[in-house]
Amino acid sequence: MTAQLTVISHPLILHKLTLMRKADTSTAKFRTLLKEIGMLLAYEVTRDLPVKYETIQTPMAEMSAPVLAAEKKLVIISIMRAGQGILDGMLELIPSARVGHIGLYRDPNTLVVIEYYFKVPQDIEERDVLVVDPMMATGNSAVAAVQRLKETNPRSIKFVCLLAAPEGIEHFHEQHPDVPVYTAAIDERLDEHGYIIPGLGDAGDRLYGTK
Repeated sequence: MTAQLTVISHPLILHKLTLMRKADTSTAKFRTLLKEIGMLLAYEVTRDLPVKYETIQTPMAEMSAPVLAAEKKLVIISIMRAGQGILDGMLELIPSARVGHIGLYRDPNTLVVIEYYFKVPQDIEERDVLVVDPMMATGNSAVAAVQRLKETNPRSIKFVCLLAAPEGIEHFHEQHPDVPVYTAAIDERLDEHGYIIPGLGDAGDRLYGTK
């Protein structure tokens, strides 16, 4: 783990990730697990959110109590379509966060990333951004998404994923050394088709029951 790479090895996350990896896990169960892990990842990745203090009245006494200083300043950007699974979980924990979407797909022959959709809040310059996608394989999608977001000049960017390959992390930080990556696991390698090994298959297909 470095300053720009954090592996969130919480036992609950690891257990749920193991269940997701199993080939016989159903679409419904896979979807539920990814949402649950999304909540747990949100908990870990927001540890540095600033708080402020306000005076409140409890049933017993008046006190100065902490509240989020920037609760409405977060944006969660989902890389479509698989990022939606993590997004849903994070919104359970941070319902006031704004949401953006980036539509990308990878050409199966060249592995080049092609953008087909981009929609983010207008005031993103005042906000901190969490970019979410279950997989960082080659890193091409993550690189393209963050590069596109940097054009909108957000206050800060973090990239959050479920699984990452060493090749993807290296490529990402070659292009974006300033953006921290949070992941639940770093797997062994990529295969010749750019899939993570051992991985869990295609997250989008498993999330939505498509092939």
